[in-house]
Amino acid sequence: MSEGNRTSNPVKRAIRQQVVGMFNDSQRGEAPVVRSQNALFAPTSVAWRVHGDVASMMAGGIASLLLQMLHPGVLAGVWDHSNFRADMHGRLRRTARFIATTTYADRCEAEAMIRRVRSVHDGVKGHLADGTPYDANDPMLLAWVHVTETRSFLDAWIRYGEPWMSRTDQDRYFAEMALIGRALGAEPLPRTRAEADRLIAGMRPALQADARTAEVARLILYPPAANWLASVPGRLAGEAGVDLLPRWARALHGLSPSPLRTPLVRAGTLGVAQALRWAFK
Repeated sequence: MSEGNRTSNPVKRAIRQQVVGMFNDSQRGEAPVVRSQNALFAPTSVAWRVHGDVASMMAGGIASLLLQMLHPGVLAGVWDHSNFRADMHGRLRRTARFIATTTYADRCEAEAMIRRVRSVHDGVKGHLADGTPYDANDPMLLAWVHVTETRSFLDAWIRYGEPWMSRTDQDRYFAEMALIGRALGAEPLPRTRAEADRLIAGMRPALQADARTAEVARLILYPPAANWLASVPGRLAGEAGVDLLPRWARALHGLSPSPLRTPLVRAGTLGVAQALRWAFK
């Protein structure tokens, strides 16, 4: 998510600076990802336009994380091997940076990022409460993470950016993103929207929610006041993420948004999306 060209407009400049601060850790010396003509995906790819919209990516990222945590193996890996409870913002920021780097950065940088993630996964393994082993390198667990991200990002873009998007371009998006899933070791990989739907349906019997799932959802949707997610745009992104969830997933989480509020959430999120697009022109 590049800062784009500098502008003399103080409102645009302020919005850009805030977004850059949200997605780049200044203490680590992070700067916005620079778009490269030598990226893994061409500038004409569907991935470039889906992943370039800040507001829809925030909503889609929250929806995907809520879906991912419904799988006991994925939840255990995050619970046992990360500090997400103390730094949920950091986790979301790292996910955003991975997506931006593997979409827009020079392919050498993108491939290095993928290798780093695979290296981290090597140490993420353990046992569930019932003794069942889990391993972050399990192709099926990786496939669940992959399909929930791609489906959520795409659905968010369709709702807030391109409601007229053709089924052909939707299928192109899944086919493009299979490149990243394969590089991470995920299997099976959906290459069309229909295949993504079937994969999610096939995983549903393994999904469940417990006290730890509820804790993750609480941290995402009701974060500490100091977290940017607690800001008005952050809270709106959380509600928009819940709105993107399939009805069965909301039921598992025990989330039941008010039908009266849903139009307000969608209108507010669209307004934020349009403001950010204007700021980065």
